[in-house]
Amino acid sequence: MEVTINGKRHQVTMADDTPLLWVIRDELGMTGTKYGCGIAQCGACTVLIDGQATRSCVTPVGSVAGQQVTTIEAIGDDAVGRRVVEAWVANQVPQCGYCQSGQVMAATALIKQTPKPSEQDIAAAMVNLCRCGTYNAIAAAVRQVAQG
Repeated sequence: MEVTINGKRHQVTMADDTPLLWVIRDELGMTGTKYGCGIAQCGACTVLIDGQATRSCVTPVGSVAGQQVTTIEAIGDDAVGRRVVEAWVANQVPQCGYCQSGQVMAATALIKQTPKPSEQDIAAAMVNLCRCGTYNAIAAAVRQVAQG
C-alpha cells in the first residue's frame, strides 16, 4: 500500500489494519510521534490527516490511503506549524517534552481551522494530556500564535 506522509509517498508493507503510529515509527523510522496510551486518550500520537488532528495509535494505516499525513518532523515546513513551534519555544512550554509533538500538532490544527480561537476553542481543542502540567504555557503559546 502507498501512503503520503510529510509530502512523500511511501510504500508500506504492514497490514492495512496496523495502527498508523507503528508504520510511522517502526517502518518509516520517524520517531517524533510518540506512543502514550494506545487508546486515543492522551494525544501523544497526534498527527494531522488532511489538516485534522488525529490519534495515530488507533487509526488504521489502510484508512489514510489518498490522504495527506503530516507528522512533527515536517511541521516546520508549514507556516502555521512554524509559528506554533516558535511560540512553544518563546513560552518555554516543554518540560519533559514527551507529549509536546502531539500538543504542537493539535495546536497547529486548531490555528489552521480557527485562526483567532476563543478561550473556549483553545480549551476544547487542546485536550492532549501533559504529565508535567504545562497547560497554562500551552494555552499562552496558542494565544500568542493567534495574535499573530
